[in-house]
Amino acid sequence: MRHALCPMRHRITITKEVIILIDIAYAMGTGGGAGGQGGGFGALVPLILMFAIFYFLLIRPQQKKQKHHRQMLGSLRKGDRVITSGGLYGRITGITDTVVTLEISEKVRVKVGRTNIAGLVQAENPERK
Repeated sequence: MRHALCPMRHRITITKEVIILIDIAYAMGTGGGAGGQGGGFGALVPLILMFAIFYFLLIRPQQKKQKHHRQMLGSLRKGDRVITSGGLYGRITGITDTVVTLEISEKVRVKVGRTNIAGLVQAENPERK
């Protein structure tokens, strides 16, 4: 059994049990050593993994869709049948860099922004009635 002086000048008895508890508490602490350095990299691994999942499930497919839409807008020609983002079906009768003129009915023409073209419409099947 050892005796130590505390700041209040009282005698404190330190037993083996107290020393063991202090050792356990010190071992459970973050103490700084090599364990603290490995924790920094270990914390980045889940973040990197989450970014990879988001990239392959959300970002990459969206970029492919945008690329396909830009190519479709670049290949528009007079006579193509299209649908706008507002739901109008029509045939292209005039086209500029920013504006597309659609004929939605005979002698009914509307101008829409080129970016508002949602897609090309496939020709209807003539065998279907």
